[in-house]
Amino acid sequence: MGAEPQQLHVVFFPIMAHGHMIPTLDIARLFAARNVRATIITTPLNAHTFTKAIEMGKKNGSPTIHLELFKFPAQDVGLPEGCENLEQALGSSLIEKFFKGVGLLREQLEAYLEKTRPNCLVADMFFPWATDSAAKFNIPRLVFHGTSFFSLCALEVVRLYEPHKNVSSDEELFSLPLFPHDIKMMRLQLPEDVWKHEKAEGKTRLKLIKESELKSYGVIVNSFYELEPNYAEFFRKELGRRAWNIGPVSLCNRSTEDKAQRGKQTSIDEHECLKWLNSKKKNSVIYICFGSTAHQIAPQLYEIAMALEASGQEFIWVVRNNNNNDDDDDDSWLPRGFEQRVEGKGLIIRGWAPQVLILEHEAIGAFVTHCGWNSTLEGITAGVPMVTWPIFAEQFYNEKLVNQILKIGVPVGANKWSRETSIEDVIKKDAIEKALREIMVGDEAEERRSRAKKLKEMAWKAVEEGGSSYSDLSALIEELRGYHA
Repeated sequence: MGAEPQQLHVVFFPIMAHGHMIPTLDIARLFAARNVRATIITTPLNAHTFTKAIEMGKKNGSPTIHLELFKFPAQDVGLPEGCENLEQALGSSLIEKFFKGVGLLREQLEAYLEKTRPNCLVADMFFPWATDSAAKFNIPRLVFHGTSFFSLCALEVVRLYEPHKNVSSDEELFSLPLFPHDIKMMRLQLPEDVWKHEKAEGKTRLKLIKESELKSYGVIVNSFYELEPNYAEFFRKELGRRAWNIGPVSLCNRSTEDKAQRGKQTSIDEHECLKWLNSKKKNSVIYICFGSTAHQIAPQLYEIAMALEASGQEFIWVVRNNNNNDDDDDDSWLPRGFEQRVEGKGLIIRGWAPQVLILEHEAIGAFVTHCGWNSTLEGITAGVPMVTWPIFAEQFYNEKLVNQILKIGVPVGANKWSRETSIEDVIKKDAIEKALREIMVGDEAEERRSRAKKLKEMAWKAVEEGGSSYSDLSALIEELRGYHA
């Protein structure tokens, strides 16, 4: 008899940010469920994001996921001790120091790859040097961006063709060249590094990311083919990328316990939250949350509160304050007497919420979101229409996908890319209230809800055996098995 084939070993290396670490954990689970040895690289202060989920998985009989800890050189690059996460550096002068620290992880990665010799490295987009590092040891490197095919295509055509240079003002519309649909943007919706600061660090970083993507083995995308077929094809054929769609990866979290514990410790007991939702009618509650990195300033929170009250809609509102301190109970941003007036109709969660559990509850009728891809995809897999409120990163592209291609959203009117909202950019109560009513009430609202429910069905079918994402993951694993054979 022949020897047993050696177990495939895939190493995952996400950037230290919750929006990247959580889907990477889910991807590692998907590989581990196919009898692949999965190892996640992170730093000591980020390990807790993975350890609880891994321990819970062991108890439930899931395959073991291994952790490898790298020391983050915070002090070597002038960061305060304990600053090991992108969210700690965003919106401050620390961000370029953080990326300098990220670059210094290369030496540890290469030492680890030389010693371990895994079959594949799945490295985050923010490690463009990982392609060359892996190539030194003949290890295929796959890129993980953590966004949609649509956004990946948009980012690249804007970089290559610079359509924003053909308009005469920041608010004049331009079309994305070569796109299957006529998608119009304005310069204000792009980061200033792209259109204003020609030699900015961010622009250089994007160039390196895209160049390393072309040299890599391919790209893993947390999406499913049926959601954006035109852009899955565009990415492969027009832009020449090898890509595997394996999402929505969050659907590997089947148990209530799994869904409740995604990310940080929640600030409300999930049973209390579900009990509140159980008392509400189907499709009657609006869920408002802006993700892990976006912080709204006090005047903006005030306008949201006023709009929620004026709309008369029931709601769950997740509020993370503007100073990264989740324990701060300062409610000066709330209109006087607001919580008393909305008692029973509204639930405010200060800090972190069990988002997947909330979105999947039948009482949720709409989701006000910043259009981060994890949140957008969680809304899609829950079959919930959205009020779109992009803030920065690739969120303005995701908004176009939701509203113009999928037709399951209503824009609130945010048009300026910015890591921190200024007082001039605050969206006023009337615009917010209008979007809330539009997403919840009327024939068009029902049509959007119907389309959202169909996308939910497609998402679940994609990850089932024989589905498009299941099959793409199978094909990728088989290809990796044959790489060194």
